[in-house]
Amino acid sequence: MSLKYAVLAALLEGEASGYELSKSFDVSLANFWPATPQQLYRELERLAQDGLVRARTVQQERRPNKRMFTLTEAGRSELGAFAAEPPKRPTAVRDELLIKIQAMDGGDPEVTRALIGERMGWARGKLDRYRRLRDRLIDGRTEEEYLRDCDRVGPYLTLMAGIGFEEENLRWCERALTVLRQRTARG
Repeated sequence: MSLKYAVLAALLEGEASGYELSKSFDVSLANFWPATPQQLYRELERLAQDGLVRARTVQQERRPNKRMFTLTEAGRSELGAFAAEPPKRPTAVRDELLIKIQAMDGGDPEVTRALIGERMGWARGKLDRYRRLRDRLIDGRTEEEYLRDCDRVGPYLTLMAGIGFEEENLRWCERALTVLRQRTARG
């Protein structure tokens, strides 16, 4: 899959500048499809050239003008066709930390524990951001009320996947650290 469909899906929320889209990606899509601001701007320009998004310039005083992007009907149609296709292949984990863990035997266990601790910090930070976003979405309602009444359920469901992923990351890190502590105590 290309970044194209992630950008089109993000624009379902409504008109956005490249900057706003970048912030949206950082919060709501980074858990499953990260992109740099430069990648997003390049993709927005391609999508505009292809007629899948419409760009308009907003004049601003004391600031540079900004471009606002919206989905066109062609963009909605292409996104709908993409959403109906089965994924090309199942998800595969490519994680450098796991290669390091695989190769850790015979190395310094303190270094390994530090790497796992760093992963835990990242996971906690992302989990906190995702939970804050969930709380903003729900806005005092129960999850059941939100899901019944919200306009779009997709962003919430992908957010739940991100929360589950980071919770599992933390569980694995805690278990790995326990195993390493037990092995150190034993040896």
